[in-house]
Amino acid sequence: MSYDEAIRKVETIVQELEQAEALSMEVYQKKAQEAKALLDYCENCLKKAEF
Repeated sequence: MSYDEAIRKVETIVQELEQAEALSMEVYQKKAQEAKALLDYCENCLKKAEF
């Protein structure tokens, strides 16, 4: 997965959370964990790019 793909997925998750009227705590938690993992991946990519 590329950095750009990961960022797009995070943006999609954020939009889903913003547009959802009522999510169960389980669904919200799952999406938040997925976004966190993607953001960690992006941070790693940026760290590798710094040299």
